[in-house]
Amino acid sequence: MLIISIIAFVLSLGLALILTPQVKKFAFKIGAIDVPDARKVHTKIMPRLGGLAIYAAFMIALLLALPFVAHDLTVRDTNFIKAFLIGGTMIVMIGALDDRFQLSAKLKFVAQIAAACVVVFGFDISVNVVNLPFYNTHSALESWISIPLTILWIVGVTNAINLIDGLDGLAAGVSGIAIATILVMSLLMGNMMIALLCMILLGAIIGFLFFNFHPAKIFMGDSGSLFLGFCLAMLSLLGFKQIAVVSLITPLIIIAVPLSDTLFAIIRRWVQKKPIFAPDKGHLHHCLGELGFSHRQSVLIIYGIATFFGVLAVIQSSAALYDANWVTFVVICVMMFLLQIGAEVIGLIGKTTRPLLNLLARLRMKESAESRSK
Repeated sequence: MLIISIIAFVLSLGLALILTPQVKKFAFKIGAIDVPDARKVHTKIMPRLGGLAIYAAFMIALLLALPFVAHDLTVRDTNFIKAFLIGGTMIVMIGALDDRFQLSAKLKFVAQIAAACVVVFGFDISVNVVNLPFYNTHSALESWISIPLTILWIVGVTNAINLIDGLDGLAAGVSGIAIATILVMSLLMGNMMIALLCMILLGAIIGFLFFNFHPAKIFMGDSGSLFLGFCLAMLSLLGFKQIAVVSLITPLIIIAVPLSDTLFAIIRRWVQKKPIFAPDKGHLHHCLGELGFSHRQSVLIIYGIATFFGVLAVIQSSAALYDANWVTFVVICVMMFLLQIGAEVIGLIGKTTRPLLNLLARLRMKESAESRSK
């Protein structure tokens, strides 16, 4: 299956390179364009719908590859792929409609829940067993917990990617890094079905990035960001399903960048007493721009952060193979410390909200005063 996966990767990349310019023309033709405003960083009208090129390249390559690997797929694998394709198609459709007609946030949210429900109830895909960190026993979840948890996970991750889609190539690149991380983990675990999906999707993303990296010629739009978020949500369920080797924390590390940006956005708006869903210019990429980094530098910095967390995820999951719980503990501590310090330095919560930095400053002052008194 590995050879087929490599061929499918190349095919998907080539299809994305061919289809993206055609989607660009189509977007202009139907009026699916992004007009600059005070909250956006681009200064000219840009075509959206780029997600259609990613979706089409992925779908065509996967459907061509499936007949060659069907004999290696279990019933569970087949159900997962069906759920992946049907749910993903629903998400792309609602995203494409939003790219053209600017749908309300409530309507998009309901559509995402519907897609998640199709996955959970239509194909019995849910987080029902997990391997908790620091324990060597598996914990079974009751359906009243597993079903809403799975739906919440799918909808949450789907929207997390959408929220970071603010700079050329940012959402696509961060998604690609997360998918590459899952690819490495799936190869280490021997899950070739997940590896196949990751390689095909990665090829489509790389092909699209040729037109989306700064200066972008086309935006992926909600059709792309929501689709990639859905794909990440589904693929990262691998972290829950492979209970023998991966703990509950692993999928959270894989997508730490979009999830943390979303979490800090919620905290920031709560602290500032603003509506949770109110748009603002306090996201990670906005803050980096205010610190003086260029468009391209900001994107590359976030790529670096995403890669760092991807490496942490691989280290943590590899350590779980040998029940090295102390590695999980260290990874969690390092991740939480760096996230909080980074958020305060960059200003993700607010320009003056810096509890940890203030605490460290007070400790340094106390230490300095004690040394002078001696």
